[in-house]
Amino acid sequence: MTQIGTGTKVFDAAAVQGVWRRLDSPLDVLELMDTGAEGVVACVADAGATFLAPIFDDLTAIVCLSGTPMSHIGIVSREYQVPCVMGAILEAVPTDGDLVEVDCSGAIGIVRDAS
Repeated sequence: MTQIGTGTKVFDAAAVQGVWRRLDSPLDVLELMDTGAEGVVACVADAGATFLAPIFDDLTAIVCLSGTPMSHIGIVSREYQVPCVMGAILEAVPTDGDLVEVDCSGAIGIVRDAS
């Protein structure tokens, strides 16, 4: 597996794998609610994105491109125990549908290409 990004992990969690999906708006979440969010690694830009609420407990992991563990996404991910990397810097941006791994077991959060 190739490392494609790093950020601040929200809490210690074992590595998980899922299908990458970029979510930019509530419409993206509504679409995902129709098809199912189980097994999805959601990528969001805004650390205050409350639109994930309806699918939070179905997500495999979250990669947020901004914020800190004390941001809304970080707090909720910790509450739901959904592994989360905040302030992620991606060297390569996966395409929706790519298999990725989110690893929060070390000192930092790591995103890897798992295809």
